[in-house]
Amino acid sequence: MTVEPEVNKNDESDKSDKSDKKGKSGKGSLRESVFLLVCGVVVAVLLQVFVFQSFWIPSESMERTLLEGDRVAVNKLHGDTERGDIVVFKGWDGRDTIKRVIAVGGDTVKCCDAKGRVTVNGVPLDEKAYLHPDDFPSGEDFEKVVPKGRLWVMGDHRSASADSRTHEEQEGDGTISEDDVIGRAFAIYWPFSRATVLSRPETFLKVR
Repeated sequence: MTVEPEVNKNDESDKSDKSDKKGKSGKGSLRESVFLLVCGVVVAVLLQVFVFQSFWIPSESMERTLLEGDRVAVNKLHGDTERGDIVVFKGWDGRDTIKRVIAVGGDTVKCCDAKGRVTVNGVPLDEKAYLHPDDFPSGEDFEKVVPKGRLWVMGDHRSASADSRTHEEQEGDGTISEDDVIGRAFAIYWPFSRATVLSRPETFLKVR
């Protein structure tokens, strides 16, 4: 007499439950992955629009600090613009432009003193740390009182920079509006060999 093996209905039920759970788990993991991906894209877009921006250096006007072809990270939530900051702003021709802030609203900026230096409120700036090594503070004399809410900006490669000095016939005697500042450049991130944080030069701390 042949005895048929007893089928355990509970085992079949367990296998079916496990299979269903695996299927649901797989679908859940896929949905979670898609959700996280979408969230990541949204966060990246929001950061790009409201917080950070990348800027490509198109010319030699900011050498030695920034070389043509460098890419810098710009903080749009930078707070008040201060002397010594490197800022990206809507330039005189409407295009994004990058320069260093030399003087802010209420300052008197002048060049040059007896030693050929730029002064802000009578305090001479020691610009050796960032000025192009083969250049000088300015090839032309000027003296301006910066209007409130505006900034006097200059490139670090003075003889190759079209900045506040070359736009004196325009509104604000060449200064730019603080409202036109897009953000402060705080780091070079490309090329990797030049990656560094862009700090405010100490010489500006002496200006009052």
